[in-house]
Amino acid sequence: MEEMQNSAPHRLILEDRKGGLVTGVRDVQSFDEKEILLKTERGLLTVKGDKLHVRRLTLEKGEVELEGVVDLLQYSDLRRAEREGESLLSRLFR
Repeated sequence: MEEMQNSAPHRLILEDRKGGLVTGVRDVQSFDEKEILLKTERGLLTVKGDKLHVRRLTLEKGEVELEGVVDLLQYSDLRRAEREGESLLSRLFR
């Protein structure tokens, strides 16, 4: 609970499923036209869709602006993913 109090605010703004803004981003793990994986203050955020593009990335502010057709937004536990380490990366690049 203490970790959540010290972290930056996390927001997700999606506009008409055609893009939007994510704040509270720590890192961009990977991205391509079908999937973007973001490490956020609240866990790993997977964005799946079509013609996805990172339009603007400002890690100093923790902001990512996305565009493309969004079909899925899914959060997963950051701590579990960090423990799995390489197995997560190997699954992303199959």
